[in-house]
Amino acid sequence: MDAAPVSIRPTLSIVVPCHNEAVVLPTFHARLCRVMAALPDTFEVVCVNDGSTDATLDVLLRLRAGDPRLAVLNLSRNFGKEAALTAGLDHARGDAVIVIDADLQDPPELIATMVARWREGFDVVYAQRRQRDGDPWIKRSTARAFYKVMGRLGGARLQLPRDVGDFRLMSRRATDAVLRLREHHRFMKGIFAWIGYPSVAVPHDRAARAAGMSSWSYWKLWNLALEGITSFSTAPLRLATYVGLLVALASLGLGVVLVADTLLYGVRVPGYPSLMSVVLFMGGVQLTTLGILGEYVGRIFNETKRRPLYLVERSLPSRLDGDHASGEATEPIVAHDRQFDAADRGEHG
Repeated sequence: MDAAPVSIRPTLSIVVPCHNEAVVLPTFHARLCRVMAALPDTFEVVCVNDGSTDATLDVLLRLRAGDPRLAVLNLSRNFGKEAALTAGLDHARGDAVIVIDADLQDPPELIATMVARWREGFDVVYAQRRQRDGDPWIKRSTARAFYKVMGRLGGARLQLPRDVGDFRLMSRRATDAVLRLREHHRFMKGIFAWIGYPSVAVPHDRAARAAGMSSWSYWKLWNLALEGITSFSTAPLRLATYVGLLVALASLGLGVVLVADTLLYGVRVPGYPSLMSVVLFMGGVQLTTLGILGEYVGRIFNETKRRPLYLVERSLPSRLDGDHASGEATEPIVAHDRQFDAADRGEHG
């Protein structure tokens, strides 16, 4: 009887969060395999299906049947990209972990350069966009404004690189540091920057999507920006305090003027429009302040529940041995798949 294949630990793990990417996945996988075939390193590809409503899971299963280096992690529902990315990092086994989207806006050909810089001693190698083909000007403008705001709010404690997405390589110690941060309101770009460690940028030109439509609406991007600001800064709370102080000082000054006017000229009937303007202004300030407080209180409430970041419906790991660790895709080898329950690795709050 032949001995069962011995699983080996890959040098590189490539984490790919997927949501409704059925159309582009075959092209992405073929292009990624061509790139990785030129590298001498063993590797695995960890694809995380984040509750897709199209045929993404079926496509992943077919790809895995022909490529033992492909691992498929199917979440029980859509938990969002940040949670799906965390799930992929939890299940990545490589000495270095590469995060990339499946839409081919970030070129897999850049991986060779990232690996080379990692071997020079950098723990984090991130892809920095020189231009963003396919993005409308309003998206580019709001992105620049967001990075500028985060740069001012983060200060020296959080240096968020501009024009940088999730596409990056992280060493094992950097990956483990990221996985120690288990907050539920996750802004991964901020978490990647917060851990520090020696980092270097690799510039590239971001292409348009190879196929399909982006699931990131402007409303979702706005909410992601709020997550980033409230997760790494208390500046909005301080701003609400300063606005309250300014309004109080202005009210005090107005009170002094009214008292002086009454003593000098007697009682005057106040105008209705000015009275309503003051009332509405004060009401707006109060509601805005309560909204800012509510954002932080809501996050505290969600953190105290300590729910798992994600739940896994099915986990099909890569099947690596000495004959199938690198090179082109081959016929699948026999291996036992394993499933994770809610208490498995990475699923604690």
